[in-house]
Amino acid sequence: MPGRHQPVVVIVIDGLTPSMFEAADTPAIRFLAEHGEYRRSSSVFPSLTPVCLASIATGAHPDVHEIPHLVWWHRGERRIVEYGSSFGAVRAAGLARSLRDTIIDLNAKHLSRDAETIFEALESAGLTTGAINITTYRGTHRHLPTIPGVPAVNGPKRFFFYSLYESDRTGAPMAIRNRALGSIDAYAASVGRWLVTRDGFDALVYYLPDYDYASHAAGPDSAHEALARSDAAISQLMDAAGGPDAFLERYAVVLCSDHGQSSVEQVARIDAGGDLVTASNRAAMIYTDAARAVAERLDTQPAAGIVLFQEDGRLVARRDGDEDDALLDEVPDGRARAAAALRNPNAGEVLVSAASGWEFLDLAGRHHLGGGSHGSLEAADSEVPMLTVGLDPPPASITGVKGLVAEHFGVAIRRAA
Repeated sequence: MPGRHQPVVVIVIDGLTPSMFEAADTPAIRFLAEHGEYRRSSSVFPSLTPVCLASIATGAHPDVHEIPHLVWWHRGERRIVEYGSSFGAVRAAGLARSLRDTIIDLNAKHLSRDAETIFEALESAGLTTGAINITTYRGTHRHLPTIPGVPAVNGPKRFFFYSLYESDRTGAPMAIRNRALGSIDAYAASVGRWLVTRDGFDALVYYLPDYDYASHAAGPDSAHEALARSDAAISQLMDAAGGPDAFLERYAVVLCSDHGQSSVEQVARIDAGGDLVTASNRAAMIYTDAARAVAERLDTQPAAGIVLFQEDGRLVARRDGDEDDALLDEVPDGRARAAAALRNPNAGEVLVSAASGWEFLDLAGRHHLGGGSHGSLEAADSEVPMLTVGLDPPPASITGVKGLVAEHFGVAIRRAA
């Protein structure tokens, strides 16, 4: 077991843009920023929450962890997997099946065994890890649900998931009461406070999703009240430790988001000429035997930005009829992110990054017109704030968070082949 190191709290504020972080005047975030090192880092592609959280948890791009999108075609089972693009999309895909996919099978079946989570890596070294609400939670401890009939899952030792799985009785309120008023972050804050007062972990992933929910409705730089509630959830951790200074004496911190967000001005449904399309937010996948023909068909569709496919073992990038992989140099870490997304065995043969201002309709025709969305290769969707306090400098990608924390504890991480 590694020697004793300062415990780490990884705070993930879903959908927080760098511009909102940099302009924030909320007390907890400002305090951390004043005591840490900051940079803008990149997300993965598609820059959608299940893909991004899997990358934070595993330290890998989607070609390794194999979570491809919010919605995708399961080739082995010949069916749609829908992780929650909208309630309408979940109903269209089958409510019970979608809930099981999102809550249980994402970790138990869809997440590749070649991808090691931060919880698996640290607990194999004898450390105690915790997770609050993050959807990629796979670990080594078996947890029973709070509701009879729901399957048990394997997570970290300290595991709390939307009131459905709770490794300890904390007295926290129900997570899903009033999402618009921040009930999920309030649940996380109550659990986090309980853990901090008991020194209950060596590493905790503290996931706050309510900001993204508000930003989808209000737009990427308008969800100020939601950010204040996220900040209050961070303040509760500090208060539990005895105040901000005492908190940093006890804990090292990573604060980041999983993806950015951009404004939605127009919406469209991708026309792939009869091939299967799985689309949500600002990214789409097309499952086809004629990748080039489909990509060329998209040349005339204004919602399609950069279109990706493989041909003769090479990556091809198109936009508006222009075929040049230099297009990927215009977006953050574009070549690596695009190539990894295409190599994912669960991805479609053609990947579509939405053009600026556009969003793709989901299975139920839902959209965020007038609000915010994400998923594309574009910088607005793909840049994230990345702050470290008491650790090495912040990594250039969300895929570096796992390695940063493991190195802090002197734990070797398993590299996927």
